[in-house]
Amino acid sequence: MHDPQQPDQRQRAALQVAIRNSPSYRLAYDDPGFMALDDLRPVRLQLEMLKPEYYLRQHHVQSTVVVFGSARLLPPLEARARLEALEARAGEQPPDSDLAAELAQARRQYRYAHYYEEARRLAEILSRRFQQERRRDFVVVTGGGPGIMEAANRGAFDAGACSVGLNVTLPHEQAPNPFVTQELCFQFHYFGIRKMQFLIRARGLVAFPGGFGTLDELFEALTLMQTGKMPRIPVVLVGREFWSRAVDIDFLVAEGMIAARDRELLSVVETAEGVIAELERFHRYAAAGLAGGSVAAPATGHTESGPAAPTPVD
Repeated sequence: MHDPQQPDQRQRAALQVAIRNSPSYRLAYDDPGFMALDDLRPVRLQLEMLKPEYYLRQHHVQSTVVVFGSARLLPPLEARARLEALEARAGEQPPDSDLAAELAQARRQYRYAHYYEEARRLAEILSRRFQQERRRDFVVVTGGGPGIMEAANRGAFDAGACSVGLNVTLPHEQAPNPFVTQELCFQFHYFGIRKMQFLIRARGLVAFPGGFGTLDELFEALTLMQTGKMPRIPVVLVGREFWSRAVDIDFLVAEGMIAARDRELLSVVETAEGVIAELERFHRYAAAGLAGGSVAAPATGHTESGPAAPTPVD
């Protein structure tokens, strides 16, 4: 006898389909809507930390050198071609304020373009020296974008070595440059986790001329070292003329805003070879248990067998 309250087979099937299609029925990790909830932010933070760590371990990346600098700097040939094209336009038409501004900017870009080549050479030297026979020390890490970041990744690429790119989602999408090692290019939503990844394995930080992003990462690292939240690593600025105007350390000391010994947290050079010399000097002193200055260097630097295991940033 048929129960009028009992759904027939077609109705049962429809109800089951509705249940299976309900967001509540999806596996938690396979539910984008659930994973995007505010309540799941701690899980997303953890995932952003764990995923790069997994791939970096898989590729035996033991230690890194982080390279920061402007995304706006061009390769020398490209900067020169752009400048020559604008100069040709300027010679063919009446004076124009917009064109004059473009021309001035192009001249500045051409003046700074040699830093692209220095960053590229630095990465190539480091990569050839410290990535041999599956050894992965002093691996170049950048933000994965254009400009100086591209130059550093390109130098490692030229050496046939791997390099890391840590992209971040921005309002205007930033595509990774093509020279990052495919398996070591990561995308982050959270700036804080990205900052940790920059420094966890870092055995050196190199800053070329740059803007807010470069300054942010530079001062973040200096603050962590000044306050003892991470071991000291060599911090090398490239370009005396730029950095003497962008960051007046002597003024900060004179005004009592930082201690005189804080000067020794960084050094300034002009070339890739200068960077290499500073890295060597720091890690030679560190391996000997010396400071090389009044701020104690950690005994976690480069030794004859290579850099020691990385010390996490808390």
